[in-house]
Amino acid sequence: MIDQMLNLLAVIAWFWFVLVVILLVLRGYQAGGMRSMLRVFLSWRIIVALVIAITLSLLSASLVFIEPQEVGVVISVLSPNGYREQPLRSGLHVVVPLAERVVRYPIYWQTYTMSTEPFEGSKQGADSISARTEDGQLVYLDSSVIYRIDANEAVRVHIDWQKRYIDDFIRPMMRGIIRTEVSQFTADEINSSKRKNLEENLGELLRNAFSDNGFVLGRFLLRNIAFSDQYANAIEMKQVAEQERQQREYQAEQMRKLAEGERDRLKIEADGRAAAIEIEAAAQATAIVLKAQAEQSALNLIREALAGDAQLLTYRYIEKIAPNLRVMLLPNNNPLLLPLPDMLSDQTGEFELTQTLTPTPTSLISPGAGLVTPTTIPTATSTPVPGP
Repeated sequence: MIDQMLNLLAVIAWFWFVLVVILLVLRGYQAGGMRSMLRVFLSWRIIVALVIAITLSLLSASLVFIEPQEVGVVISVLSPNGYREQPLRSGLHVVVPLAERVVRYPIYWQTYTMSTEPFEGSKQGADSISARTEDGQLVYLDSSVIYRIDANEAVRVHIDWQKRYIDDFIRPMMRGIIRTEVSQFTADEINSSKRKNLEENLGELLRNAFSDNGFVLGRFLLRNIAFSDQYANAIEMKQVAEQERQQREYQAEQMRKLAEGERDRLKIEADGRAAAIEIEAAAQATAIVLKAQAEQSALNLIREALAGDAQLLTYRYIEKIAPNLRVMLLPNNNPLLLPLPDMLSDQTGEFELTQTLTPTPTSLISPGAGLVTPTTIPTATSTPVPGP
């Protein structure tokens, strides 16, 4: 760095000048006493060393290098106002030695924190902001601001605050605005979703205040809000009661859902039984219809058969009663009842049986019922016909 090298050369030059003066003075004193020592101060060697040291010092003082994270305010006796209107930005600059000097200010982002924790804030010890809410509750707020000096307003900051801007502006401004804004909210609002509104309002108010004084606010952080012990205990009891209420509501909801599930299950079972009964009834009705249709078809076939041979009905009647016939009373003048073709064929050979059925009154006796009402039973006579 050029300015640092010049500063080093100026220091070396002054050291060399002092050393030369001491050596020459001692040599002159040894050579001629006090008078000779005084003449040494007017020697060309001391004058040359002095000129070199002064030149290097003035040259070093005239060159100023401003770091990228800094800005320089020039205090000048040559300016009407005592300072240059524009600050010096980063780079190498020339000033008038002895007539001007440069005061450096940082323009990087800085953080100022006020916290309850002793070693967390910018100041040692508990440094949170205590404020009263709208309903009179005492709250303690931990907060931080991220800010920097506006490079274009560095001269203004120097005039208004100098290096005291943290203690004389940042800190008092934060405490005053936060306390004023907190008084517009109740404790319940600060402890609820409106805490975000409080933080946004404080950020906007501080941003305007910083801008009016040559600072740029990056962000305001409301880090923590603490209440008094009495209010904190009341909030805790309220939250416990709320949790118990929610638990009871949850249990009631679960019971309601179980009851609804049981009701739905019973309804589904009832619907299933009703559907099964309906299906069974439909099946029975279908079976009855099919049975009636089958009986109708059978009756139609019987009617057709009877239409072709009327004696078939008598034959079927005899066929039905034959297996249950045990006793038969016949007139003594009727020698034979229903001679069978097989018995006749066994005795006389092949015959052509021509049956003539005539009703003959008989009395039937069943095995368990005794004498049955006389019933007309057709009898048959057969006429043998010789074969071919």
